Amino acid sequence: MASLPIVTTPKLHVPQPKPIGSSKFTQTNLIKLQESDKSHQTLFSSYFKHISSLCKDGQIQEAVDHLSDMEYENLPIGPQFYGELLQGCVYERNLLLGQQFHAKIIKNGECIAKNEYIETKLVIFYAKCDVFDVAIHLFRRLRTQNAFSWAAITGLYSRMDLCEEALLGFCEMIENGVLADNFVVPNVLKACGSLQYLGFGKGVHGYVVKLGFEDCDFVASSLVDMYGKCGVLRDAREVFDNMVDRNVVAWNSMIASHVKNGMNEDAITVFYHMRMEGIEPSHVTLVSLLSAAANLRAVKDGKQGHALSIVIGLNLNDILGSAIINFYSKVGLVQDAELVFSRMVDKDVVTWNLLISCYMQHGQIENALNLCRLMRLEGFRFDSVTLASIVSASADTSDIQLGKKGHCYCIRNNLETDVVVASTIVDMYANCGRIADARLVFDSTMHKDLVLWNTLLGSYAELGLSGETLKLFYQMQLEGVPPNVISWNSVILGFLRNGQVDEAIDMLSQMQYLGVEPNLITYTTLVTGLAQNGFGSEAIMLFQQMLNAGIRPNIVSIVGALSACTSIASLQCGRIIHGYIVRQELPLSISVATSLLDMYAKCGNMHQAKMVFDATVTKELPLYNTMISAYALHGCTDEALALFKHLENEGIKPDSITFTNVLSSCNHTGLVNEGLDIFGDMVSVYNVKPSLQHYGSMLQAGGIKLHN
Repeated sequence: MASLPIVTTPKLHVPQPKPIGSSKFTQTNLIKLQESDKSHQTLFSSYFKHISSLCKDGQIQEAVDHLSDMEYENLPIGPQFYGELLQGCVYERNLLLGQQFHAKIIKNGECIAKNEYIETKLVIFYAKCDVFDVAIHLFRRLRTQNAFSWAAITGLYSRMDLCEEALLGFCEMIENGVLADNFVVPNVLKACGSLQYLGFGKGVHGYVVKLGFEDCDFVASSLVDMYGKCGVLRDAREVFDNMVDRNVVAWNSMIASHVKNGMNEDAITVFYHMRMEGIEPSHVTLVSLLSAAANLRAVKDGKQGHALSIVIGLNLNDILGSAIINFYSKVGLVQDAELVFSRMVDKDVVTWNLLISCYMQHGQIENALNLCRLMRLEGFRFDSVTLASIVSASADTSDIQLGKKGHCYCIRNNLETDVVVASTIVDMYANCGRIADARLVFDSTMHKDLVLWNTLLGSYAELGLSGETLKLFYQMQLEGVPPNVISWNSVILGFLRNGQVDEAIDMLSQMQYLGVEPNLITYTTLVTGLAQNGFGSEAIMLFQQMLNAGIRPNIVSIVGALSACTSIASLQCGRIIHGYIVRQELPLSISVATSLLDMYAKCGNMHQAKMVFDATVTKELPLYNTMISAYALHGCTDEALALFKHLENEGIKPDSITFTNVLSSCNHTGLVNEGLDIFGDMVSVYNVKPSLQHYGSMLQAGGIKLHN
């Protein structure tokens, strides 16, 4: 904020007495006039202090009333009064009142309007109120652009996401010989962080050290934030550790930096250190903590953050409330999310969308749709995110009528031009088996971005329409949209779904030749697709190629590679992949454990298969089914029946596959009576409808018994 100019209290004009001698009357009159002058000066000073105080306390209307009193008493109103009133409007973000003061300033003539202090104050006022054009116009008309006006303008650029302009302005300021202060520098550092211009940010850091105000808390906090956004947490930590007085802003920057860089556990640790130092968290602190807890699914830490917000009396505003709802949604505590939502007074569209999304993620489609209806009754308009949720609900439930209603709403409210909405509608129609309708929506969208092209490409590919996928792939390039790796992956998937293995491999070669690096999805699609099409050896080679490229496999690619080993009965390759899982400390998920067990069993190593089963901590039905199938394959009927009994004792309900494996085991060893008992329980106890395969096993078992 600009400092006040030296205020020279205006003196009333005292007419010079005529030289008629020094009579007692003349001396008395002069004394009275002087006393009157002092009284006016005291009154003037009193008004100024009172108006200034009211403006700082946010009582801008009371300050205006005092100004009216001064005008009524014909007291002179100088630039310093208007400066304080404009600053009060900045505090209150009262644009209309500030504009009225601006008009009054112009009306009072150039004496005030052309005052350098007032001109700077007007720039600051319009910049702080984000009136971009007026602020820039007045700034460029300034006779002297000082640090205060540059702070306002660089701050305006940063808030408007015109970060490059903020940096250019900083350079212009330096070239003009204006020294930056601790209000300009944070704006510039914010712009560096947003653009991730680490080199520029380090240059500003050096400038700060040279000028000697790196110890300013505001500047240091901005440095921490800039380094964090640029991903250089080591430098952020160094600045943070060197701070003498770490305020809540500095702690917030440090916590947020860790969250932004995926170091959620460290973010939570920093939060607890902050509490140990007695710093009370703010809304910003808890939003970052809840984000870290949500990412880690750390229920205890997130609940503590929520409880702390209540204990210290933080207002449950839309930002904090949305962060809490998002946390409960991520950890699956839907009722808690509902409770927070119901207690929020100020809800915005983002808040409504978060709870709708929460319902969607946890399969509560009806609740999501009911909330959409309530949202409309409360007077909120759906945005692209809301519509995407509604249309996704119809896609997940294959409810084409609901999807059509969502589509009609988009058309009526002119939302179909939003590419996010258009992409969701295309995906919905494709998932409901209406690929022709998906194409109509695609063709009617005027401005197609890469996401929309990729959505239709992926829809064609999932259906195995390789020809349509390839034609669309070439069409997007003809229309000036260069494909990315996702586009290439869709074409490869389309070929594999249609059994065109050679064409899929050829697309991989083409993309590598053109400099498009295959990613995890590329290799995973190829490994699983080749394995499913009976090209096990080729799938294993590509899995090895992926590892050589330094790409860490995910669960799907590992399962695909193990499936390839199983298909060619390569115990050696299977063991190598198992060793890789152990060395990399990859989680032994149910799908990976099931694939390992199946591979060992079908490659003849039942001992290792049993070890995998025993080593799996959380055993679910697919793992039991695979182990029973392995016992059946190797004629170990007693073990199969014992495991089936154990499954029942564990309270796990068997399914159709379980009974297929158990009956097959009984069939192979001629245990007809046991098989009949299990067949009877399947229908009467577990309500599993027998399939032709079940009947076939029983018929075979009966035939064997008759033959014997």
